[in-house]
Amino acid sequence: MERRRFLGHSLATSALATGAGLLPALLKAQTAPAAITRDAARALLTSGVQSGDVLAHSAVVWARASRDARMWLEWSTTASFANSARLRGPDLLQSTDGTGRIDLQGLPAGQDIFYRVTLEDFGSANVHSPAVQGHLRTPLAGGSQASRPFRLVWSGDTAGQGFGINESFGGMRIYEQMRRTNPDVFLHSGDTIYADGPIPAEVKLRDGSVWKNLVTPEVSKVAETLDEFRGRYRYNLMDANVRTLGSEVAQIWQWDDHEVTNNYSDSKDLTSNKAYTEKNIQLLAARGQRAFMEYAPMRRLGAQEHQRIYRVLPQGPLADIFVLDMRSYRGPNSHNLQTTESAGTEFLGRPQLAWLIDGLKQSRATWKLIAADMPIGLFVPDGKDAEGRNVWEGVANGEHGTPKGRELEMARLLKGIKDAGIKNVVWLTADVHYTAAHHYSPERAQFQDFDPFWEFVSGPLNAGGFGPNEADKTFGLDVVYSKAAPHQNSAPSEGYQFFGQLDIDPRTQALTVVLKDLNGQSLHTQTLQPQRA
Repeated sequence: MERRRFLGHSLATSALATGAGLLPALLKAQTAPAAITRDAARALLTSGVQSGDVLAHSAVVWARASRDARMWLEWSTTASFANSARLRGPDLLQSTDGTGRIDLQGLPAGQDIFYRVTLEDFGSANVHSPAVQGHLRTPLAGGSQASRPFRLVWSGDTAGQGFGINESFGGMRIYEQMRRTNPDVFLHSGDTIYADGPIPAEVKLRDGSVWKNLVTPEVSKVAETLDEFRGRYRYNLMDANVRTLGSEVAQIWQWDDHEVTNNYSDSKDLTSNKAYTEKNIQLLAARGQRAFMEYAPMRRLGAQEHQRIYRVLPQGPLADIFVLDMRSYRGPNSHNLQTTESAGTEFLGRPQLAWLIDGLKQSRATWKLIAADMPIGLFVPDGKDAEGRNVWEGVANGEHGTPKGRELEMARLLKGIKDAGIKNVVWLTADVHYTAAHHYSPERAQFQDFDPFWEFVSGPLNAGGFGPNEADKTFGLDVVYSKAAPHQNSAPSEGYQFFGQLDIDPRTQALTVVLKDLNGQSLHTQTLQPQRA
């Protein structure tokens, strides 16, 4: 209740209900009295605040300044900010599009943390922005007694297929539904933007109605320049629902393909794509990753690995979250039928695969949650090659036989998990724009040297609805549940938008996944009991 009073949800909820004036209402709800009255005379936090990569004793707090300024942060364990600590943050400069972050250290474990960010003008220490307030919750320390439940929500695929911020629809409403579950953390499973998808002012729908978008210059075309990639993130943060969730709930971001362009890998050829004047896929990927790293509320991993996205985030005794990067280290998308492993069949890549198996072995948490940006066993096509063969975007290769291509790496990973005796591994993913519960078992598989496991799929977040995809049988995938749009590229207003909610009970340590829709209605529930090693 203290958290809810602190963040002033009544105004934000009112704005959501009316569908009008979303951004001003949010700013009013989360802004402290100003030191001066003229906004033109100071930098402002026009994109709000976010937190992410929260651990028992640390968390990242992100902000963006409208012009060059210095970031200051105050935090406390109480909404009144009693006994608060005040920290000087980084200089927020236009060289990073005004973005920056503080990695808060020394936080108490298992606590609600309240924080507020202000900007200090470089010309006068007396000129400050209004304070923008936020909240996060630190997990319990690893090895401690599990004394409270753990809740995570996840989904992916934001603002795709030309569906942007429609204020008459209430904006990106599914973000508000996720916030209402009061999660400890939100996992964004990739496609945080659609850099390759222009957002027009209007989209004519199948029923003859019109979806009306807010539009900015940066989203009106495919992203090619660094500022256009950055503009995609600025655009999403114009939505009140996105901003409110970001200010209240710690996030975990990973990326996939649309942060650059659809299905990109080293084999991507933009020569005949008239939407692009920049044809260099490596340069586009560099710009896309630069913008992602600037806007993601994530912890940098050091000078030598400052662009590394894969990481592990322990969430107390109940769960460790292993965040994968299935994009940066893959070989070219191909027919995916090679019979031996090579650079051309890599998907995670050998260093990341070794890191994952080693991390899973070391984990003492009850549940090991693997955050993947693509499902393992669904067919995800990517056109045809010069020889007329099907090209594949994911792990699966269109055949139900023994492992080939990228499946060889996955088979090695699954065998490694079994051989190490690692239990309670659950995969969470998005990408395919529908929701599903998948069970993999050697009893149904062509490759049988692995232990059964579950994979849960949810998405999209305010994008076109698609699916369902055909299931590959190499690893014995059984589609226990799925729900997809009745036709391809359904509008968000048709309701086929999904997220998943994962709960772990501290007493029984049972894990329950509930797949939910745009209105927060439960569609499918799966409860898993922990196995003992």
